[in-house]
Amino acid sequence: MSQENILFLGQSDSPLLVWLQERGEQVIQTEQKISKQYIKEKNITFIISYGYRYIISREILNLFNNKAINLHISYLPYNRGSDPNFWSFIEKTPKGVTIHYLDEGVDTGDIIIQKEIEFDLNQETLATSYQKLHVLIQQLFMQNWKHIKNGKCARKKQLGKGSVHTQKDKAPLDHLLTYGWNTPVILLHKYRKS
Repeated sequence: MSQENILFLGQSDSPLLVWLQERGEQVIQTEQKISKQYIKEKNITFIISYGYRYIISREILNLFNNKAINLHISYLPYNRGSDPNFWSFIEKTPKGVTIHYLDEGVDTGDIIIQKEIEFDLNQETLATSYQKLHVLIQQLFMQNWKHIKNGKCARKKQLGKGSVHTQKDKAPLDHLLTYGWNTPVILLHKYRKS
């Protein structure tokens, strides 16, 4: 397998960053907004986005052919964008995780692999379900990294309209987070729009 110069767009304490480095991958990490100049200066050949807060421009993505992916904790096309876990309970949509190719949209790229998960609504909180989604997506990434890196993964178009949310969309519903992130998900699941 050829050596990639990977740009990891996400938190510096991510277990995936350590996992990649332990496997001898050359990884540069940032949470800052990137530019085409940054990509060229660092000689980046592969992008992994995981919890990155910025949209990557088409100009940058054009430099990567099947070598720019995103890890998203929703079952796409549902709950693109911000707070996917929260919205999956509010809107009663499928819950899960998706690894997909990056495009210039918000979580709209072709799916590489995804996995649905069922939660016990009477047992989970937003925090515990969030943690389980992150464990699941990290496992999925580690199990499939070799194929992803080699570009041997199938591409599957996202089917259906799905949904997308911004951070502002959640603000009118913040009152539902009675116990912050420890709010039982059953309370969100019971929510009905008036």
